[in-house]
Amino acid sequence: MIEIKKILVPTDFSETSRYAMQYAINFAKSFNAELEIVHVIFDESQIVAFYLPQVTFQNLDQELEESAKKQMEDFINSFPELNEVRYSTKMLKGTAFVEIISEAKAYNADIIVIGTHGRTGIEHVLFGSTAEKVVRKAPCPVFTVKPKNFNFRLP
Repeated sequence: MIEIKKILVPTDFSETSRYAMQYAINFAKSFNAELEIVHVIFDESQIVAFYLPQVTFQNLDQELEESAKKQMEDFINSFPELNEVRYSTKMLKGTAFVEIISEAKAYNADIIVIGTHGRTGIEHVLFGSTAEKVVRKAPCPVFTVKPKNFNFRLP
């Protein structure tokens, strides 16, 4: 039988991440597994407006970390059912898919539960997909969750 004892849950605090979190919590309850909820803070070469649209570059790292910690706290607090499972949170810094894969190895994750953004066409070509890169390179199975009410369109 497949054992799932450690579940890695990357989040970018989006609605799709919230939806994926619901799956992760249910898996944790079903398998009596623990969750590690991670967020990857963009490194300086990436767009910082995601966290702080009016930021100056002075003390940028500290401001990004403080903002991300607050968003993580709000994210966690929005899931009261987390009180029924063992979980921890962690902030990472760097390129999202690289950090997620590294953490999955370090945490010895049995599965990764990650939301996708459902990008298609040119948007997918331009921005790529963190979830897709994680699926291709992860050391364990990856359960991907599409946005709620996602409608796939054939090209």
